[in-house]
Amino acid sequence: MTRKHRLAVLALVPALTFVAAVAVQAGSPPPGAAPAAIPAQPAVAPAASAKPVEAAAKSAPTAPAKAATAAAPTAVPATSAAAPAKPATAATVEATPYDTAIAGDWRKPANIARDKYRHPKETLAFFGVRPDQTLIEITPGGGWYTEILAPLERDHGHYIAIVPDPAFVTDAGAKDEDARQIATLDGLHNAHPEVYAKAEMRKIELFGKPVFGPPGSADVVLTFRNVHNWVMGGTQAAMFKGFFDVLKPGGVLGVTDHRAKAGPATDGKMGYLTEQQVIDYATAAGFVLDAKSEINANPKDTKDYPHGVWTLPPTLSQGNHGIGTYQRIGESDRMTLRFSKPKK
Repeated sequence: MTRKHRLAVLALVPALTFVAAVAVQAGSPPPGAAPAAIPAQPAVAPAASAKPVEAAAKSAPTAPAKAATAAAPTAVPATSAAAPAKPATAATVEATPYDTAIAGDWRKPANIARDKYRHPKETLAFFGVRPDQTLIEITPGGGWYTEILAPLERDHGHYIAIVPDPAFVTDAGAKDEDARQIATLDGLHNAHPEVYAKAEMRKIELFGKPVFGPPGSADVVLTFRNVHNWVMGGTQAAMFKGFFDVLKPGGVLGVTDHRAKAGPATDGKMGYLTEQQVIDYATAAGFVLDAKSEINANPKDTKDYPHGVWTLPPTLSQGNHGIGTYQRIGESDRMTLRFSKPKK
């Protein structure tokens, strides 16, 4: 995300597809809950307790493999390097779950081009993501990870996207941006319903304390490059507390964000945060730091640009000015942190 969000109470909704997400007042569901014309999602079988995977040492669990648009395929060793993405077809066999989702022909070419910076295969393996989990992604923006996570969890898990509800936003620019995010996710569903039909979108009301779902209902919560926005809005403590509450005991919180140079905590206005301040936010909410990874590190990032992190790709906020230099640097240096909720 590239702007400041004021975050608050999540309006819990029944399980709905991307094309039918409706927000209601948190804690006060209307009689009948789901609209009559929209069937509730099928119940999801309880997922096994998440066991974090060390990217440098362990392998993800295996499962039967199928074609790219079929059931969840076998798991990938966390140590393997990401191969160039190729479109998945009906002829794809014996693919790993990460590889199959990453290589899916439903992904936008522009998103595939960014794999070299975002390392989705290694990142998800480090977080211990499996295709049989209830997984919540916080404000997925343009759906970069949605294109991977929704099909990954489609057959044996449950993917939930948390999005801001523009109905509760007063700022015109923020309202438009939130509406675009929802429209983008709806567009993914409309283009490939076979991939996204079982995905759920939950809208959040801005203002108050965020509630992302029933307490102890999720195996994994993931957030990619969002924490700096909450710091700018002063809502980071409430957000991390919400993550803690929605996770099962032993559940995993995975965080990536633009990494500032070591030193005092930043205000997030340049997009960068120190690794330690993010760790402090999480541990203050009750989490335990399990591991750090340099999967998404970029030593070329000098972190001293006139327009902050948005000077770099993909935003390139200065247009053609210095574009060659910024393209050679690539996307930002990012921390990758895995936390867990204590089992007791």
